[in-house]
Amino acid sequence: MARNKQQDASALNPLELLRWAWTQLTSMRTALVLLFTLALAAIPGSLVPQRSVSPVGVSDFIAANPTLGPIYDRVGLFSVYTSVWFSAIYLLLFVSLIGCILPRTATFVRALRAAPPKTPRHLSRLPVFESRPAGDATSVDVLDRAEEKLRKARYRVVRDPSESDAGGAVRAERGYLREAGNVIFHISLVFLLVGVAIGGLFGFRGSSLVLTGQGFSNNLSQYDDLSAGAAFSDGMLRPFTVRVKDFDAQFETGQVQTGAARVFKALVEVTEPGRESRTQLLEVNHPLTIGGTSVHLIAHGYAPIVTVLDGDGNVAFSGPVAFLPQDGNFSSAGSIKAPDGRPERLAFQGFFLPTAVVDEQGPRSVFPDAVDPALFLNAWSGPPKVETGEPENVYTLDTRGLTQIRDAKGEPVRLQLRPGQAIDLPDGKGTIRMDGWTRWVKLQISETPGLQLTLAAVVLAVTGLCLSLFIRPRRIWVRTRTADDGTTTVELGGLDRAGTRTGLDEDLASLADELAGEPEKVSVP
Repeated sequence: MARNKQQDASALNPLELLRWAWTQLTSMRTALVLLFTLALAAIPGSLVPQRSVSPVGVSDFIAANPTLGPIYDRVGLFSVYTSVWFSAIYLLLFVSLIGCILPRTATFVRALRAAPPKTPRHLSRLPVFESRPAGDATSVDVLDRAEEKLRKARYRVVRDPSESDAGGAVRAERGYLREAGNVIFHISLVFLLVGVAIGGLFGFRGSSLVLTGQGFSNNLSQYDDLSAGAAFSDGMLRPFTVRVKDFDAQFETGQVQTGAARVFKALVEVTEPGRESRTQLLEVNHPLTIGGTSVHLIAHGYAPIVTVLDGDGNVAFSGPVAFLPQDGNFSSAGSIKAPDGRPERLAFQGFFLPTAVVDEQGPRSVFPDAVDPALFLNAWSGPPKVETGEPENVYTLDTRGLTQIRDAKGEPVRLQLRPGQAIDLPDGKGTIRMDGWTRWVKLQISETPGLQLTLAAVVLAVTGLCLSLFIRPRRIWVRTRTADDGTTTVELGGLDRAGTRTGLDEDLASLADELAGEPEKVSVP
């Protein structure tokens, strides 16, 4: 017979097979497995460079791993969060949670509408049982008092009529919010997934380096780097402009913590279409909010202002050049390029030191503020280069096609410039002058449209978890029996549906004593 049952179970028609698959998918065990699988699937996204965040890193990885790189690319490890397999796990988890919630919610609604269970025939078989003689009190008086006390303790109470061999009964139940907490917790997980999905699809985050006195306009061409969701388009960028009017950086000059940062703040002017320009103060951890877009101040540095004259005496380049800090004292590296120089193009590479000293360690900065700034450079020259449109890093120098400029002794030229100082290059190749310096700030511009929904879901999840952990669902039955001799006995049974009897024994005994006419114990369970 067992073999026949097994054969019958295996021979499922398509509808039965679909129902079986739905039952398996919407089980809590499957939801937990999918949640764990999703966590595992997200690990490659933090270990392998992602094309949406670092396309250069992906290219370098493929070049360094010619065998493994193409395999990773085919299976989507360079775009984990938008891959088919990650999206499939995400959607299956979403469906599984909904399938778990719907029947659980229906059960909870039915439980809310249902009356407490009828009084068991044998209360003494319950986990907690108390029995007391009622004394002079009648059965009606005892049940009236029981009903009153249990209602005050926020129980749902139902009074049963008297039976032939009993004085009647009261059944009560409370703790429905425990199951409500479970439902809220699972619903919040669905909203959490929705919020994360919205942020992942439509959100973006980018950064831009802006010189003091200049501005940033919120369009794609102004970003130095940008990572965005799969459904993002440039039309979603809010139109606004942020102009950095001034930037103030102050450092500790005392004996203790010398050079420690004390003040970083930028005075910016925000302009939006159809609104008057407004001036605001932008500080670290105090971003600007423009509509749903946040603008953070995340970094700053120095930009020496230089003028380069070519061999013909014409200005080949003039303006500030951002150098990137390399240490806590803001020793900054960068390059200066004059591709329009004639008869040869010129280029320089080196360091800007805000407080420069030259000792046995070489040129270095000993303080992050611009107390005694200097520019230390190597010089390069070469024939004019044909413009190909190929992008290049503005902070480093590609020396292909260039020759390092040397002095009469054949040694590489080392240039040391201070504000207002100019140096002529050997063989009439040109002149470079340091006109001064300015500061730059790095702005991070981001928008996460599903953030509010995600935060609300987290709060709901914590609330639901607290309700399910700390609320104790209980059922209490009170029944009176009247013997042939006219004496009345009150019986109480209690059941803690949370699987724990913490305090139920004492609370039920206290209620039994009070109903039996011992008012000195007035605790209510």
